[in-house]
Amino acid sequence: MQLIFEQIRTGSDQNFGYLLADRDAGEAVLIDPSYTPEVLVDRATEQHLKVTYIINTHGHRDHVNGNDKAAELTGAPIAGHPALPTPPDISLRDGQELAVGALRLRFMHVPGHAADHLTVYEPSHEILMTGDLLFVGKIGGTKTEADARTEWDSLQRLLQAVPDTATVWPGHDYGVRPSSTIGLERKTNPFLHCPDADALVRLKAEWPDFKKRHGLK
Repeated sequence: MQLIFEQIRTGSDQNFGYLLADRDAGEAVLIDPSYTPEVLVDRATEQHLKVTYIINTHGHRDHVNGNDKAAELTGAPIAGHPALPTPPDISLRDGQELAVGALRLRFMHVPGHAADHLTVYEPSHEILMTGDLLFVGKIGGTKTEADARTEWDSLQRLLQAVPDTATVWPGHDYGVRPSSTIGLERKTNPFLHCPDADALVRLKAEWPDFKKRHGLK
């Protein structure tokens, strides 16, 4: 099995989409094709890959607005959490896996930023696509305190489920670099230093001042 993994800029809000494939099997998935699905489809076509699934980490418009075009171009079904605003062709639940050639994509339901949020993890290569749950040096926004507490729980589950060596590939280029590792985020991400949900809620409220005091992006 030969891995193909590409992080591709896909939108005006610094969005990232992903192409992940097994070259030997000739199978690929697109993850969050967003504003410019043609770019991801072209990369698959250029490498003679058949797109077998279009996967959404969550249903916010900046992640799903390329679904129809991507499906039209590839004929692939849409896969995502059953609570996506437009029900997916294939429902993905917590702990479920999808095969892409010899690759196995494992999904974790991580609500908080969005009720339908999933992370995508490929364990043999320790590739973790975090969508808008975890960014480099930041975490996803939340609308309410209850959502922030849910997000705390999701982050703790994620940190327990994947190794520090797992690479982190977020849904937006919001940090000082486009990717990270779980170990580096444990050491440097202020939100992952919060000892409990109360502290995370406080840091969210204080975040603009915190960034200014510490010279963060």
